[in-house]
Amino acid sequence: MKKILVTGAAGTIGIQVIKYLLAEGKYEITALDLKNKSVFKKLKRFKRRVNLLYGDVGDRILIEALIKDHDIVIHLASALPPLSDMKKGLSEIIEYQNTENIIRAISYYNPKCHLFYASTTSMYKEKVAPTVKSKIELSDFDYFSLAKYKAELLIKEKLRNYTIYRIPLVLSNPLYEPFMYHIKKNKMVDTITKEDAAYAFVSGIKNVGKLNKKTFNLAGEEPILYKELLNKLLKINGLSFKYLLCRLFLEKNYYSPVCQDRDELENIIHYRNDSYAEYYNRLRARNKNKKFAKTIAKPFIKD
Repeated sequence: MKKILVTGAAGTIGIQVIKYLLAEGKYEITALDLKNKSVFKKLKRFKRRVNLLYGDVGDRILIEALIKDHDIVIHLASALPPLSDMKKGLSEIIEYQNTENIIRAISYYNPKCHLFYASTTSMYKEKVAPTVKSKIELSDFDYFSLAKYKAELLIKEKLRNYTIYRIPLVLSNPLYEPFMYHIKKNKMVDTITKEDAAYAFVSGIKNVGKLNKKTFNLAGEEPILYKELLNKLLKINGLSFKYLLCRLFLEKNYYSPVCQDRDELENIIHYRNDSYAEYYNRLRARNKNKKFAKTIAKPFIKD
């Protein structure tokens, strides 16, 4: 039985990864995340079926002990924009140094361990139809993307067994989970639901031979105009403080470009099972009692 370590296990994608791994019924799973009330609440449902550990990926002793005893690491621990783009040190620690800690442990103690790394398509910035071979050009102020890219380079240099997924805008429940609102409205964007993103990791485990030492751009059903997506979310969820904060005050500096090679991974592991229609229906079911929020959202819905 393969042993799987999931970092950032209480995150948007992490929870789904655990659900899918459990559904497979053939893995021993260790879920790692920081200990706080939110994380504890999200993970407690799994306590009888998963090895739950509360700790920091930056804890060298903890990570070394875990890496020695696991076959696969799915590294999802991250600090997302806009927070991570406001503080250089935050991205450097969480996105790069913590990944470096995992790489060091694998190199020294378990070289056969396979690392699945969650990176980002935002590093392409405004490139038209980028691919994984596109040249990456980032400024010193692109803290999040720069740290992700540095981590990618270190993975490729140091590890024998790895797969890198560059993930686009993740479609989650914006009222309860992180969502990237700071994108230019007139942009066509690639997206993926958290369910499909999670299944890409689980399906990838069964295809490590085909995916080893490769980088892929993930994507869901079809590209969408970001304004169209925003309008749909406002109609379903109503207006929220987070929406106002991001749309009115934050620079529109997050990118999720439509990648030319968006279907490459799908053709290998067939991870796409979701659609916009199903995503919207899930939101309606959970957020159906937001009548006031939907009413005050109407002036913000633009054709």
